[in-house]
Amino acid sequence: MSPRPPRLVLYTRTTAYRHESIPAGVEAVERLAAEEEFAALATEDPAALEHALGSCAVVVFLSTSGEVLTPGARAALRAHMAGGGGFVGIHAAACTEYDWPYYGELLGARFARHPALQPGTVTVTDRAHPATRHLDARWHFTDEWYDFRAAPEGVRVLAGADESSYDGGGMGPAHPLVWCHERMGGPVFYTALGHTAESFADPAFLAHLRGGIRYAAGRG
Repeated sequence: MSPRPPRLVLYTRTTAYRHESIPAGVEAVERLAAEEEFAALATEDPAALEHALGSCAVVVFLSTSGEVLTPGARAALRAHMAGGGGFVGIHAAACTEYDWPYYGELLGARFARHPALQPGTVTVTDRAHPATRHLDARWHFTDEWYDFRAAPEGVRVLAGADESSYDGGGMGPAHPLVWCHERMGGPVFYTALGHTAESFADPAFLAHLRGGIRYAAGRG
């Protein structure tokens, strides 16, 4: 009997703002998972998440918002990370679980505000990572250009925002958008990009997500 494929769990529960791009994101991540030979489970049920975290390789929080975890799911996420499991946060994953300090430490930063949706430029500062190695040093993109309450500390910043390329940036020249770290037990990858449904049809963005998933799964 061949071994079962590793599992990817995709979590999209929202209790605050809900992004219209979530269905497109689910479809895209499920397709990437299939191509990477993951058995994917998409859910918005914290009980299902709690159960699935015990046997998954990587969990993806896709534009979650508000308080989305039960005490049992919080404990399961802690155990998943402590056991070396991977975590990927996409876009509004930074708008999640404000009342749980562990989650803030896990993700690395918390969302503060964003200007209007508009084109801008991502500055790719680390092209040695699987999520960024396909990108040029300057990546033109359309998004909400998240500001964070504070810059993440103790992380490997992979890309940031060039605030001179759009209106309304609030973090200055050091404005991280994409980072990773391994300080919580397992690998963590976060990208602030992914507000629009069109993002999830963009080949460069899909390759960005694929690289982040591969990193979180220990395949980078």
